[in-house]
Amino acid sequence: MTENVTRGESHGCIVCGRLYQLLVVYDKKGNFIDLKVMSEGGKPVSDQTRPLVACTRHTDKEIERAVGRVYGPQRDED
Repeated sequence: MTENVTRGESHGCIVCGRLYQLLVVYDKKGNFIDLKVMSEGGKPVSDQTRPLVACTRHTDKEIERAVGRVYGPQRDED
């Protein structure tokens, strides 16, 4: 049985920087698994390798541009 580690973390919106409280789940090796946004007005942003959050008021296009600006073009992994 694999033991996962859940931690409370603060992360800023990828678009505007507003802070949100998250519960983030990591595996034993420290790899990101999943997250839950605990603060009102935030939503998780899909990413397989790191916890990202954005305000619910931002459009998908704004979020995509911000992720590209910060982390470079994202590629789909199959």
